[in-house]
This record gives sequence, C-alpha cells and structure tokens, in this order.
Amino acid sequence: MTSVGIIGLGLIGGSLARALVAAGVPVIATDPSDDARTAARAAGMQIADDVATLCGNHPSMVVLAVPLRAMRVVAGEVSAALDDAPGWDPTVVDVGSVKGPVRDAIRDAGLAGRYVGAHPMAGTEHSGFDASFPDLLRGIRWVVTVDPGATRLGDGVPTSGKATDPDRLAGVLRLITAELGGTAAVLTDDAHDEAAALVSHVPHVLAGELLGLVAGAPVRDVALGLAAGSFRDGTRVAYGDPRRTEAMVTQNAAWVAPALRLAARDLEMLADALDSNAPTGWFFDRPEPLRDRRPRQTNGRTPGGVPEIPLRETAPPPEQRVPLEGDWPAELVERCSVGAVVVLMERETAVLT
Repeated sequence: MTSVGIIGLGLIGGSLARALVAAGVPVIATDPSDDARTAARAAGMQIADDVATLCGNHPSMVVLAVPLRAMRVVAGEVSAALDDAPGWDPTVVDVGSVKGPVRDAIRDAGLAGRYVGAHPMAGTEHSGFDASFPDLLRGIRWVVTVDPGATRLGDGVPTSGKATDPDRLAGVLRLITAELGGTAAVLTDDAHDEAAALVSHVPHVLAGELLGLVAGAPVRDVALGLAAGSFRDGTRVAYGDPRRTEAMVTQNAAWVAPALRLAARDLEMLADALDSNAPTGWFFDRPEPLRDRRPRQTNGRTPGGVPEIPLRETAPPPEQRVPLEGDWPAELVERCSVGAVVVLMERETAVLT
C-alpha cells in the first residue's frame, strides 16, 4: 500500500486518516467542509481542496467516507477522475454502514471491478473531524464485503465483468489486519446488511423511540432527573445526527423493516399480556442463549467507555488457514458466515480464527 486517499473527514473518515498516519501510511484526504480541511491540515495531514485534486495525486486506494446520500455523486467524481488518468489503477473502498445500495452506486459509476466494500464496526454518537480519534478504528472488527457471484474462478477467469478482484480484496484485508491491527469478517452484502440491521440500525431506531417517549411525556423532567445507566446505555446513539441515522435506516429498509415488525409484534404481545395479567416469561427469557456472551468493556476506546463488539467469553477458536489460490474469497465468505474472522494476511495464506 503506497498511499491512501480518503474522501470525507467526519468521525469515521477522520479517525481512519489519523490511524493510518500514525501507522506510517501516506494519506491524502479531502472534505467539502472548509473547517474540516483546515482542522485536518492543523493535525498535520496532507489535504486536497477537492476530489479531483485528491485523485490527481493517484493514491493506490481511495476510501469513500462520505454520507450514504452523497455516495453516488462522489463515486461519479472518482470515475470521472479515472477517465482523465488512464494509467491510474486504485482500489475503491467505502466505509458505509449499508452495503447493497453502495454497491449499486459503485456499479453505476463504472467502478465495480475496483470495488471492495468495508464497514468498521465502531462509532460514537458524535460527528465531524473534531470528534475523530485514531483509537476508534484500531484493533476493531471490520466487515469486508464481496459479491458472491463476482469472485474469480480457480483458473483466474472472472465469473462476470464485475468481479471482485482477489488482489484488491487481499490488499484491503492486509490494511485492516496489519496497519490497523484489526480483524475482518468477509461476507456478502446481504449478510452484512441483515446483520447490521439487527445490531446497529434497529438499535438506533429503538434508542430514538425511547428518547422520543421521554421527550413527549408529561413527567419528562422528573424522568430525566431519575435516569441512570439503563437509560444512558439505551439512548446513547439517539443523541447523534438524526439525518445520519435516518439515512442508514432508510438505505437498509429491506432488512430493517421486517426486524422492526417482529419487534413491534413482540412488544404488542407483551403489552397484551400485561393488560390481561398473562404470563410474560416467554418475553424475558428469549435472550437466554446470548446472556453468556456479554460484551466486554473497553478501557477508554471511545468516549464514555462504549462496549466493543460482543465476543465469546470462552477460549478463542482454533486457527484456520486458507491458501490464496482458487476461489479463496468464496471460501472466506463461507467460513466467516459461520463466525470466523481474518486475523492475518500472509503472503500466500489468509489466517482465520
């Protein structure tokens, strides 16, 4: 990896830029906000005034760290810059929390053959470059996505003209596991979007509902005065930018809506049971299979001591090795779909646990 261009210097883009600079990776970044560019320059980063100027520096990887609603426009700008530089061959990566719609935008921009999807499973309720910090993206779990019908066959022939290039995938995995010290689950877009709906997007909706219930209650001020840990933990993400939350929820509507309907059904059933003095144990016992997989607390990884990704409280699984030959991306998808993660990319082997 000779250099990384980062388009967007918000919480995630800014934290990625800081982490890579600290790891010794050359970074050039840009943001439409004058304030963000000025702050990044003051932090010692190489900053371009716009996307075209950034692309003119020909970084070997271009990371789209822009809001989901801006992804299509920015992908088009990168594509236009590629047309003006026929010898430039970057890998294009995004860090968005939804993958299916992003791949559609990337494909429409003519960048599908260069694209590898990525999503760092970390964040805070804050936004903007000033809220970014390098430790946010160090040593965390990432999801890296590929198109299951677009990996290469064993003879090296793509299954389609939009194939996920294994070399580009390997490069992204090396950046995550080496420079950033993280781990990566390689999944399909659908698997990512369904899982993200359950552990990120629906929790954002429920946090907003809980905060909204209190905001509209006649005892609001009394309730806030009594609120402690459960309310704080249950509403933390609702204090973030509502437009950002709205964008990720609506972009992932195909997976979020069914999950919300299931939640609404269960809550209605619980309310009916409470009204009729019927048994309610069925509701409170449902999480039992996961109660021994409690998230471990971090030591200040994020403001407020936000829990990191839930991890098994048992011994780590045995090491697995996948040779980087044949259709190895598909094998990573198969193994990661049942819980394995990539922890190291050797020259000829992917190491998973």
